[in-house]
Amino acid sequence: MKVLLLAGTAEARALAARLAALGRVEVVAALAGETRAPEAYPVPLRMGGFGGDEAFLKYMENNGIQAVLDVTHPFARIMPWRARTVSDRLGLPCLKLLRPGWTPAAGDRWRFAPDAAAVAEMVPDGARVLLATGRKSLAGFAPLAAGRHLVARTVDPPEGPFPFPQGEWVVGRPPFSLSDEIALMRAHRIEALVVKNAGGPARAKLDAARVLGLPVVLIDRPTPPPGPRVETVEAALDWVERLL
Repeated sequence: MKVLLLAGTAEARALAARLAALGRVEVVAALAGETRAPEAYPVPLRMGGFGGDEAFLKYMENNGIQAVLDVTHPFARIMPWRARTVSDRLGLPCLKLLRPGWTPAAGDRWRFAPDAAAVAEMVPDGARVLLATGRKSLAGFAPLAAGRHLVARTVDPPEGPFPFPQGEWVVGRPPFSLSDEIALMRAHRIEALVVKNAGGPARAKLDAARVLGLPVVLIDRPTPPPGPRVETVEAALDWVERLL
């Protein structure tokens, strides 16, 4: 069976390794190409977008895809719906692996925002804010940037100046330790943290905010498409094995 693995997360890399070791499945992983130097995958890797629903459908037909595993980022908005729609049109099984979101612990000062525009209402004017939401989403935080100093983290070195009058880039590639995050927040005199509620193990920034007593705003996830959904690599592997 040939499986298309829509990737871009730690779970996708782990699942690719497990499927490669299984030996009974041909896997092709696909990345959107948003990171210039992505981590290696143990299966053939396709880079770049598909060019819309019809082009994606043609790719699936021309390459003999028999099942789709959507293990894209929890904040991916287009590809999960495209995968579900096109898989349904072709009558192919499609599974979404969506890891659980983060939940607060004792001592956390968390608030939840429905989207980037709502964050500005939850952060005081004049605050120095660490924005750990990804470079591509920065434009949506224009209301937050008004009257606040933003420190935006990016994996790849930025190609242009910071887009807002008060702010700066910080370049770094995860994973980050708790001590890394505490040092960063202290060095930049951070007074609030804004993140997407992506879930997963990369929560050192949240733990650092708790240690430093900082408020955190977490942005809610977009609504996932309907259809079969699991939360773990093991459950996704079981789903594939039942198809064999």
